[in-house]
Amino acid sequence: MRDFPTSSATDWKSTFRSCLNSISAVFIGLVLFTVEAYSEELNASSAVQSRPNVILILADDMALGDLSCLNENRTKTPNLDRLKEESVWFSQAYSGSPVCASARAALLTGRYPHRTGVVTLNMVKYPELTRLRLDETTMADVFRQSGYRTALIGKWHLGLGSEYHPLNRGFDVFEGFSGHLYVSDYFNYKLQIQNETEHFEDRYLTDDFTDRAIDFVTRNAERPFFLHLAHYAPHRPLGAPEEKIEYFTKKGFDQQTATVYAMIEVLDDGIGRLLDQLDTLGIRDQTLILFASDNGPDPVIAERFNLNLRGTKYMVSEGGIHVPLMVNWEKTFAPHVIDRPVHFTDVLPTLIEVCHLDDTPTNRLDGVSFASSLTSETRAERNSPMFWQWNRTKPRYSHNASIREGNWKLVRPFVTRNVPKRDSSEPAELFNLEKDPFESNDLSASEPELTKRLLQQLQDWSDDVESSRTRPQTDSSKSSLPQN
Repeated sequence: MRDFPTSSATDWKSTFRSCLNSISAVFIGLVLFTVEAYSEELNASSAVQSRPNVILILADDMALGDLSCLNENRTKTPNLDRLKEESVWFSQAYSGSPVCASARAALLTGRYPHRTGVVTLNMVKYPELTRLRLDETTMADVFRQSGYRTALIGKWHLGLGSEYHPLNRGFDVFEGFSGHLYVSDYFNYKLQIQNETEHFEDRYLTDDFTDRAIDFVTRNAERPFFLHLAHYAPHRPLGAPEEKIEYFTKKGFDQQTATVYAMIEVLDDGIGRLLDQLDTLGIRDQTLILFASDNGPDPVIAERFNLNLRGTKYMVSEGGIHVPLMVNWEKTFAPHVIDRPVHFTDVLPTLIEVCHLDDTPTNRLDGVSFASSLTSETRAERNSPMFWQWNRTKPRYSHNASIREGNWKLVRPFVTRNVPKRDSSEPAELFNLEKDPFESNDLSASEPELTKRLLQQLQDWSDDVESSRTRPQTDSSKSSLPQN
């Protein structure tokens, strides 16, 4: 029998071993690649899951003084009072505007409302001045891009028409209405459920919104969600369950005030039910909750206590723009009070930082994150001034404007309807809010240089945001927004 040559046998074994090693290397490489890819996917999934749910609750025309813990129990808000005690409370929180639509634009974009195109509040008379520009990024856009399920339940008020519909502005779910003209009765109303309009009778609007919010968090408890619960209460038309109203009339309040306070009580009851559901679902400590009001109380209805602040809704005085703001995240944010000014435009940059969101707007934000204040009682001074104006440039049927820098606040007085002037003929007023929170002592005469400087800053800012408002419309895709 013929033997194979020794050298050939050696070569064969060597070749076989080499092939085996190569196959092993490829196999190990594939395994490592698969494990690494799975690990990255798992880490990404874990990162999304570790982000908090966010519920942003907004009342409508609710005054700072409407919380019972701040008004010697004139009202009944036990749930909000308890939430305040468990939260980071901002004692110098400001809306973005003294009226509904503009305030919401600032809150949802992190930008001064004039930049966004939302100047006033009448959507029928001024449709082009009450809709959020299509090249603006909303808070819902940012959350959805980061893997959140997003919902708006309640009031929109940022534009009519399909292009401006909430479902085209970052929200996956919309159950509500577009503005104040669409609800004439709290017990008989129409809502848009996604794209379809439905009529509801024998239900109370505030309770309905609460029920829908509870349903949304229940259905989405296993994934990150962003819920904007934009209540209509206590905005007019006035209406509440009779037994609630009777409680306040028996305390001596007139019918209108009693009705407003009853509306606030129902809103508070609903917040309590929503918090209870988060506890039942076991996700309360995974949920960051913010509560605020869009502006001060409506002067047309009721005589309400508002901590003796000057002014009301429609006015840039403290009573029109100084609003409640509390931020709660159980087991993460210890309750404390922050006594420094914050602005509605600050909320979006704060949430981007706290929630580690992937996507950020490419439009320049006016707001400044207050995330560090949520974990520390240290007062971080704000370096940039804050501004407000209602109308002023267009339309001019009524308008006023102000700037706050540190403790100093300059106010251009309110111009009444049908006065065809850009600003009041009355001189600007200057207040030191640290010493005079009620704006009762005008210091403009004793501080002429400061008054002049702040007036110029206000004018420069007004020109800047008006230029931004009237900029050419760009591609509305949120991935290619312009810098402004």
